[in-house]
Amino acid sequence: MNETRRTEERAAELLDEALELQKLGSYGEAIEYYHRSIEACPSAEAHTYLGWALGSQGRLDEAIAECERAILLDPEFGNPYNDIGVYLMRKGTPDAALPWFERAKQASRYEARHFPYLNAGHIYASRGMLIRALSEFESALELDPEDQTALHAVRTISLRLN
Repeated sequence: MNETRRTEERAAELLDEALELQKLGSYGEAIEYYHRSIEACPSAEAHTYLGWALGSQGRLDEAIAECERAILLDPEFGNPYNDIGVYLMRKGTPDAALPWFERAKQASRYEARHFPYLNAGHIYASRGMLIRALSEFESALELDPEDQTALHAVRTISLRLN
C-alpha cells in the first residue's frame, strides 16, 4: 500500500471517529478529530462536518467558513451549500440562505437531496408564500416520500389553501 493511500485511510478513520464523537455530543473532541483528519488529508466531508460541529456550538461564522473550504475542495458535494443556508437562517438572514439552497439542489453529489427543499419551504411558509412553500415541500416528498416534516407541511398548507 502506498503512502498516499495510507494517509487517506487514516484521514477517513479520523473522520469516522469524529462523527461518532459528535453523535455522542462530544463536540470539542469531535472538532479535534476533524482537524486531525483535515491535517492528514483535506476533504470536503471533513470540512463540512467540522462546520456542523462548530454550528452545533453556535459558532456560525466559523461553520460557514468550513463549508466554503469544503466547496473549494469539491463543488459538487451538496451538503456544504445546504449547511451554509441553514447557518444563514440561524443568523436571521433567510434571504441570504435561499441561493445556497438552490445551489445545493443542483449539486451532483448529495444523498439528502430533499433537505434544501425542506429548508426553502420553511422560509417561504414563514413569509406566507404558501403556494411556493407547498411546491418546495412537494419536491422534497418526490425525493423522500417518507419524510414526516414534508408530509406534515404539505397537509397543513393544503388545508390552509382550501
